[in-house]
Amino acid sequence: MTEPIHILLVDDDPAENLIMRGLMKRVSSAEIHLHYCETIEAALDFITSGKRVSMVLMDNRLQPQADFRETVPAMRKQGFIGPIGVISSSLADPYFEKFEEYGADFRIDKAELDPTAIEFILREYLTRT
Repeated sequence: MTEPIHILLVDDDPAENLIMRGLMKRVSSAEIHLHYCETIEAALDFITSGKRVSMVLMDNRLQPQADFRETVPAMRKQGFIGPIGVISSSLADPYFEKFEEYGADFRIDKAELDPTAIEFILREYLTRT
């Protein structure tokens, strides 16, 4: 991966932005540019602005939407075709088993996100030949 990877983080908790920025800096295999939006509306505007987005990391719960079953389809409807990963502090709810039906490519517990997991996700979803 020689080109920078542009990841859009959509999370209504600004602290998650700081945490993710720290994690992304520790990924040695890629140059990652992390963009951040607090709301689905801001994320949809970002997508339609023409700015480059390689992947979206979507928090499971954003207000006023209930969960990713509303937000991920909204991203797809807006025309985003890249990988979308749902991040959550818990994957225990049964609806996570059918995440693909809502347009998500993967889901991961926030506690599992570390540089190794991020590198795996990048290899799996952005370097397919």
